[in-house]
Amino acid sequence: MSLSYQSGFGNEFATEAMPGALPVGRNSPQKAPYGLYAEQVSGTAFTAPRASNRRSWLYRIRPAAMHGPFAELAHAGFHNDFGQGPVTPDQLRWSPLPMPSAPTDWLDGLFTMAGNGGCRAGTGMGVHLYAANKNMDGRYFYDADGELLIVPQQGRLRIATELGVLEVEPQEIALIPRGLRISISLPDGAARGYVCENFGAMFRLPDLGPIGSNGLANPRDFLAPVAAWEDREGDFELVAKFQGSLWRAHIGHSPLDVVAWHGNYAPCKYDLRRFNTIGSISYDHPDPSIFLVLHSPSDTEGTSNIDFVIFPPRWLVAQDTFRPPWFHRNIASEFMGLVHGAYDAKAEGFVPGGCSLHNAMTGHGPDAATFEKASNADLSKPDVITGTMAFMFESRQVIRPAAQALDAGHRQRDYQACWQGLAKHFNPEKR
Repeated sequence: MSLSYQSGFGNEFATEAMPGALPVGRNSPQKAPYGLYAEQVSGTAFTAPRASNRRSWLYRIRPAAMHGPFAELAHAGFHNDFGQGPVTPDQLRWSPLPMPSAPTDWLDGLFTMAGNGGCRAGTGMGVHLYAANKNMDGRYFYDADGELLIVPQQGRLRIATELGVLEVEPQEIALIPRGLRISISLPDGAARGYVCENFGAMFRLPDLGPIGSNGLANPRDFLAPVAAWEDREGDFELVAKFQGSLWRAHIGHSPLDVVAWHGNYAPCKYDLRRFNTIGSISYDHPDPSIFLVLHSPSDTEGTSNIDFVIFPPRWLVAQDTFRPPWFHRNIASEFMGLVHGAYDAKAEGFVPGGCSLHNAMTGHGPDAATFEKASNADLSKPDVITGTMAFMFESRQVIRPAAQALDAGHRQRDYQACWQGLAKHFNPEKR
């Protein structure tokens, strides 16, 4: 079934699945249309400035308060335990998370890789992988700790939310606001990908500065759902992530029962292939900030809590320039993933579904084979990088790998070998 969407990032939307379900001229009438309940969901403080205030009014069959008591739910793989001990400065890389052999839904298929900060501090992020082969039928989830940025790598996700349905495929992303209830099904039978859990300020589009009024991710390409309600009763489960732990409660109906809503606190999707890539047309490789899609600002101007950066298909035409990403050490920490194709700084080992972690001031860059090839390339011709989509979650704080990620069978313990073949070219007799 083809889905309908509303266009724009952070817009003030209004949508109803039944005519007249939205009250006119007020938010909380004495009696809402069709016998619905009016309920506001707020993603920012009531007194936040208008430009940054996020809230939506929902008109639903039953209020969100209707469910049984919560009891703690054990989950071996999904957590915010980023460790208290020393963090290795080693470069780290992993192969794709193996697909499960037993029936596993999206929630049970989450595997925590790394993170920093936390929900108690209201800053930082968690980085998770997922691998699933089962729908979340009759199971609903919300994350009270953070906003979820979901990056599919294999298989589509159909994300039913309180405010409507999103369908995302690899090379698209979904952004789920904190606290919004969802249930995920798998149209292709299996799925794998990445999740960034944002404990800090909500993701927003970056300012463009000298670039001007257009470019990078254009606001109109972000798509929010239209109202679509479920009226189901049964023996269902509501799972909450709250203060770093998972909790489960019985719920006798689907919580995705919003018949109409209006506001600017809403889920959305974005097709990364629509990103308007900016680059040099003279010399040198610009900083990767030109690939910024979304960022979560921090309390320090110009420094993000999280940057979400992509490396899409593009032309490389710079002259007298080493065209791939250069060797560097960064005050920020970088968690990278690959959705599609090959990454232009790594000749092998970094495959779709895999990931790497380069923490603050840890040296990294192209491997030996890429360096030799790029150093001797014919610069009279442009390079056209096609069939690729890599991304990076970047943070101002050190990204602490979880113990289970360090011990995982899919960790590539020989990752550092990719730089050992770099030859010594120094010749004091030749410039």
